[in-house]
Amino acid sequence: MVKTASTMVPLGTKASDFRLQDTQGRWRTLADFAPAPALLVAFLSNHCPYVQHVRNGLAQLARDWNKRKIAVVGINSNDVQAYPDDSPEQMKLEVTRAGYDFPYLFDADQSVAKAYRAACTPDFFLFDARRALFYRGQMDGARPGNDVPVTGADLAAALDALLAHKPPPAPQRPSLGCNIKWKPGREPEWFSK
Repeated sequence: MVKTASTMVPLGTKASDFRLQDTQGRWRTLADFAPAPALLVAFLSNHCPYVQHVRNGLAQLARDWNKRKIAVVGINSNDVQAYPDDSPEQMKLEVTRAGYDFPYLFDADQSVAKAYRAACTPDFFLFDARRALFYRGQMDGARPGNDVPVTGADLAAALDALLAHKPPPAPQRPSLGCNIKWKPGREPEWFSK
């Protein structure tokens, strides 16, 4: 497990479009989430201990946000040849295990992870109604073994500020997790082993 931090893309960056399949075989695009006043894009993995540590909290956060009409989408961009635990079949099981009620999409060619400059799992990107980046970074300070409770506090504070038309919270701390498992030869310039 290589511990990797978010790239911390500049705030205001526009969300990149995508067309990816969910665990039910439906194609999803960025436009599918257009009615939502905010969109959280979360890069996830089934096998990553950092994601496993926060997944129940993320599932609860998403259920709470759903009541407020906030959209959440999970994306798995890992190389499934090298990491079969992240295969689409395993993603279906993960949705049930974790209790995700949001679409969990498979980025088979890793182009979406590259477009978002995602570096780790979990990696979170919160976009406003115009799909401009408002927050990127950690869900909260919880990490495997650090005894900090999973609360989603950083993401929740960012969403509250966004919906109240306040400035983005500062400082924004990078997420930390497993590096995205890039296919050989597909590694982006920000990837380091």
